[in-house]
Amino acid sequence: MSKLVLGILCFVFGQTLIWFQTNGQFVWKWAREHPAIMALIFCFPISYSFIYGTKYIVEHFDGILWPGRLIGFGIGTISFAILTYTYLGEGITAKTAVSLILAVTLVSIQIFWK
Repeated sequence: MSKLVLGILCFVFGQTLIWFQTNGQFVWKWAREHPAIMALIFCFPISYSFIYGTKYIVEHFDGILWPGRLIGFGIGTISFAILTYTYLGEGITAKTAVSLILAVTLVSIQIFWK
C-alpha cells in the first residue's frame, strides 16, 4: 500500500474519531455526561492517527508539508459532512454542497497536480 493511501486512511480514521469525540454529546447521553472520559478515550488514537498520517503523506511528497495539511483539511470537511448526515440527519444545503465540492477539489489538486 502506498504511503499516500496510508496517510489518507490515517486522516480519515483520525477525523472520524474527532467527530465522535466532539459531537458524540449530541448523539448519546453518556457522551454528554462524561466529557473527560471522552477526551481520555480518544486522545491517543487521534494524536497517533494524525502523527502517522502526516508522516506518510510528507514522505510521499518528498518532505513537503503543505499537501498533507490541505489533504487533511479536505478529508475533515468530507468526513464531517458524511458523519453529521448519518448520525444527526443534517441534510446537505447548497452552501454545504459547494463546500464539499471545494474540499474534494482541494484534495484532488494535492493528489493529482504534479
